[in-house]
Amino acid sequence: MNMKNYATDLQGNDMKQKESILLTIGYNLRGLLSMLLLYANTLILFGPLMTVAILKLIIPISGWRKLCGIVINGIAVTWISINNINLGWTQRAKWVIRGLEGLSLDEWYLVISNHQTWVDIVVLQRVFNRKIPFLKFFLKKELVWVPFLGIAWWALDYPFMKRYSPAFLKKNPHLKGKDIEITRKACRKFKGIPVSIMNFVEGTRFTKEKHDQQKSPFKHLLKPKAGGIGFVLSTMGEQLSSILNVTIVYPDGDTSFWHFICGRIKEIRVIIEKMPVTPELLGDYVEDKDFQNWFQGWLNGIWTKKDKLLDEQ
Repeated sequence: MNMKNYATDLQGNDMKQKESILLTIGYNLRGLLSMLLLYANTLILFGPLMTVAILKLIIPISGWRKLCGIVINGIAVTWISINNINLGWTQRAKWVIRGLEGLSLDEWYLVISNHQTWVDIVVLQRVFNRKIPFLKFFLKKELVWVPFLGIAWWALDYPFMKRYSPAFLKKNPHLKGKDIEITRKACRKFKGIPVSIMNFVEGTRFTKEKHDQQKSPFKHLLKPKAGGIGFVLSTMGEQLSSILNVTIVYPDGDTSFWHFICGRIKEIRVIIEKMPVTPELLGDYVEDKDFQNWFQGWLNGIWTKKDKLLDEQ
């Protein structure tokens, strides 16, 4: 290679390096702007939410609490809507969404999904906002004591579950069935107000380490845990209109939340399958061991199809 060609190559590499640095700076500035808008939105709306939440807490009148719940849900939906506008401004991901047809704000849903990243929650909020009732997650009873967030979750009517381990129940048999009764009580408030119960049935985010540790039979998924949705169906299954089986795909393989708000994730695919709540799904998951085994097999079948779907994307 002569000196002239070498100098040309060097100059070309320098230009590419400068372009890469400028592109990275641009992405990071976009991410910082997105985070600032997210924090500003949260700070502005958190005050009104907490005010109404405290009023709901200190005035124990059912009609008043129902009104406060409607206002608080409206604040939460507004928060999500503003976040969606923010993300529309600051990131340019291509969204491919299938299966939103026929959904309603006036029906009750159980939503299940694969789970790879914290981005999944943002994706679900964006996809379902104002399409179905506000998403509610079942939370551990102990989380009600988390400062600020605990009362916010309570005000938003997130159902809190008290789960007892078999070992604990063996030592305290008088508490058997108490956990399901607490959950039933928490869900009674949903009889008059449509709701969407959200459950990541794998129980945690997918990583290769967790996948290997579990020896999962699925290529792209962790083993599904039937207890959570079995518990929901045993508690309020007759109220549920449908099960929404959601598959979230990041074709580029990048699932970093920071990369998402910076606009580095180029495409997001969401496939929604609407499934009926059939009578055979409404067995006694708490006491009936045969039904537990059947229900786990039914869920494994759904996960087998989901794994194949992910393989095709």
